[in-house]
Amino acid sequence: MKWEQLISNKRLGLEELHLKKKDDRTEFQRDYDRLIFSAPFRRLQNKTQVFPLPGNIFVHNRLTHSLEVSSVGRSLGNDCARLLLEKHPELQHTHVTELGAIVSAACLAHDLGNPPFGHSGEEAIGTFFSEGKGQWLKDYHDELDPVGLTEAQWNDLTHFEGNANTFRLLTHHFNGRRPGGFVMTYTTLAAIVKYPYSSSLAGNHRKFGFFESEQKDFLKIAHELGMHPKENSEKGVSFTRHPLVYLVEAADDICYQIMDIEDAHKLKILSTEETQRLLLDFFPTERQRSILEMMEKVTDTNEQIVYLRSCAIGCLVQECVRTFIEHEDEILEGTFHGALIQQISPLPQQAYRQCSSTAFKKIYRSKDVVDVELAGFKVITSLLELYLEAVTHPHKAHSRLLIDLVSSQYETTATTLYDRVMAVLDFISGMTDIYALDLYRKIHGINLPHV
Repeated sequence: MKWEQLISNKRLGLEELHLKKKDDRTEFQRDYDRLIFSAPFRRLQNKTQVFPLPGNIFVHNRLTHSLEVSSVGRSLGNDCARLLLEKHPELQHTHVTELGAIVSAACLAHDLGNPPFGHSGEEAIGTFFSEGKGQWLKDYHDELDPVGLTEAQWNDLTHFEGNANTFRLLTHHFNGRRPGGFVMTYTTLAAIVKYPYSSSLAGNHRKFGFFESEQKDFLKIAHELGMHPKENSEKGVSFTRHPLVYLVEAADDICYQIMDIEDAHKLKILSTEETQRLLLDFFPTERQRSILEMMEKVTDTNEQIVYLRSCAIGCLVQECVRTFIEHEDEILEGTFHGALIQQISPLPQQAYRQCSSTAFKKIYRSKDVVDVELAGFKVITSLLELYLEAVTHPHKAHSRLLIDLVSSQYETTATTLYDRVMAVLDFISGMTDIYALDLYRKIHGINLPHV
């Protein structure tokens, strides 16, 4: 792959249209602005990141997480651009100079497709079809669609993935929307696709990058940018990653792990001493001394942890930038394996793993987090059951009432079963935690509208 081709400001859906710019923003900065002013981005403020939505202690939700990932992504992109231009001066007049803006925009969008209730929402949707009450749809067909679901379409449902749903949200032509969804640039879209292959290749890890409904758009982008197809892709479409995916992934890895540690300290799941030790371990002894000396100038414990957290993030940013530049050739050839965070120096890598281990044992399995996951499973599976029944039997009285609650942008009356099922997933995955819970209660008669 070549940088000159990989970075393109061409827009999906507006390839032949060249609008005269009215300001000095680059096309990638326009991507960022379109995202931050969009309704799906605003809804992230009411979607769980890890911990339940806040009471009097403010922890991260999907929106604050995405903003922080975008900030770290900008640093990663800018630092890599500077070093790449030193290494390849001939790229000075290409869009490589804008890596910071591209990665920042992609990071801002990376969680847009995630359903309510955190990662448990993804699992609730996938398992509803693979092992739950949604299995009846596998062999179902009706008058509108005598064929039903293909094997590839069924794989999309049983492996439902937030990353693929983000790509759909940004590219799909929903009712009332322009072709190409948000009309984003090719490179920003490519930088979001963490798993550049179809659901038939997802396997047991259930990860993939695009639904069958958006496969043509992905292929168009991949070919335009010169991304390499994989040779062993007989069962489905598979490409090498766009290089900037590694920076988006690194920004996400850095933020969710370090910020979850900080949130756990705020919620008193982790003690101050344990939190300090986890964050100090990213540094050699001499550097630890200077950090501790600086911390002594701050009396507030939470502010001390904030300073430590910023030091740890700075360390990981430097390490990931160094790793990206050192492995540039492998990344461009498509032979680099794993994430950048897995290839950093031994000391910070060991500290990162210790944070991951602690988070899994004490944070992700804490009672409050598990309670949200259990509630989310119940709410999402119930809504799926009701709405899939409604779109497959739309003439029933209860079905009509349910469908009346769905925005006209979702194609609940499509002729193909796959499009109707995807419309239900679009509707439910776009909900906030509070909206999903409120709708669940109203449908089951637990809450009644105010009169």
